[in-house]
Amino acid sequence: MKTDFPDTAPPISPSLTAGAGALTVRMVGTGCYVPERIMTNAEMETIVDTSEEWILTRTGISERRIARSGQATSDLAASAARQALDAAGVAAAEVDLIVTATISPDMLMPSTACFVQSQLGASAATCFDLEAACSGFLYSLEVARHLLLAGRMRTALVIGAEKLSAFTDWDDRNTCVLFGDGAGAVVLRAEPATAPARGILSSVTGSDGDLAHLLTLPGGGSRFPASGETLAGRMHYLKMTGREVFKHAVRCMAEAANGALEQCGFTVADVDWIVPHQANLRIIQAIGQRLNVPMDRFYMNLEHYGNMSAASIPVALDEAVRNEKIRPGDVVLMVAFGGGFTWGATVMRW
Repeated sequence: MKTDFPDTAPPISPSLTAGAGALTVRMVGTGCYVPERIMTNAEMETIVDTSEEWILTRTGISERRIARSGQATSDLAASAARQALDAAGVAAAEVDLIVTATISPDMLMPSTACFVQSQLGASAATCFDLEAACSGFLYSLEVARHLLLAGRMRTALVIGAEKLSAFTDWDDRNTCVLFGDGAGAVVLRAEPATAPARGILSSVTGSDGDLAHLLTLPGGGSRFPASGETLAGRMHYLKMTGREVFKHAVRCMAEAANGALEQCGFTVADVDWIVPHQANLRIIQAIGQRLNVPMDRFYMNLEHYGNMSAASIPVALDEAVRNEKIRPGDVVLMVAFGGGFTWGATVMRW
């Protein structure tokens, strides 16, 4: 279903006020995990007909991480989650909710979040996966935030995790150079609101199913169940129409960013850091031009990790926090796009 941006911003969330009984949702810990194996552009030259210079100049990517055989998405997710819990000083037993954003689940059923729950020993948590492709982490943040604001849960673990190497067509030079594996996680806590407001301040999400054909993984679902025909047609690999994805990604992310800022009464001048989905350097540069924001206010790590889909923003966020780029009081804008076509933007004060 197509979702248009409203002409007027929706009412400010109650979490933005510091009235009696008001709650806000704040990130109290971050973590990430990337596999040890590094695949460089030079190695890519030995796999497909491409060159290190071509990949770097067109994508900004010089290397990516590849999970080892037998290492599943839940393994990456659980490692990132442990780091986030340690940073927050929160025990797994305190977690009420686990939401895992992924398009590369361990299996169709049960959810990857349930495997993560088992690895962590978070027996009291409600667990489910959310699939919104590269926008999945921001979608998951918004779902978890509202569940916490409802007052029946206090602590949530939101994870973006992907093993995209399992779904990458290593014969397709247009896509195989882009993707990598990894996981990022955050611990959310519902706390009494303060003034000025801290935590997640606003969020915009949207989708346009008319553009679903631009970025797909067609095989293995109910429309095209696994068969000899789907295997022969290489339908179990990621497919992308690059030029069209670029055009819509830039437009949707810029509009979502402005919409999220408008919701909380900010402009881009109020933003200290933008943490974008790490898909392609040219896309991020185009967003900077649209928003009139210099590139030194974007936190980027795609040179080393490539596109990790739902994991890209939480991994970058964790790095920025641990490197003390993002400091207490900073206003952070996160923005993403993904297959679906989906998009989202979230504003928070760290």
